[in-house]
Amino acid sequence: MHELSISRSVVEMCAERAMGARVLRVTLVVGRLSAVLPDSLRFCFDICAEGTPVEGARLDIIEVPGRAVCRDCGSDVALTHLGGRCTCGSVDLQLVAGEELNVKEMEVA
Repeated sequence: MHELSISRSVVEMCAERAMGARVLRVTLVVGRLSAVLPDSLRFCFDICAEGTPVEGARLDIIEVPGRAVCRDCGSDVALTHLGGRCTCGSVDLQLVAGEELNVKEMEVA
């Protein structure tokens, strides 16, 4: 479960940047192709936050759908998993969204 190590890193980073202030909210951007499960991330985040300035913070997760551009025909291709195919039949796709895993913002008291 890599969500535990991801949550631990997010909590540590937020606690460090908050410089002792209480963290009220953390917003993460998570791509649907990143192999990170939002529900598992929420569960692990709450556990990792215990006893830190991040404890009790609301975790908002913005999910970004997978998207690629076909290198053969230039079409925009929605992806639900890696290894998709364009409607033209090509598998030569350039991934442009869906693998993100970023802290977008943090609100402190």
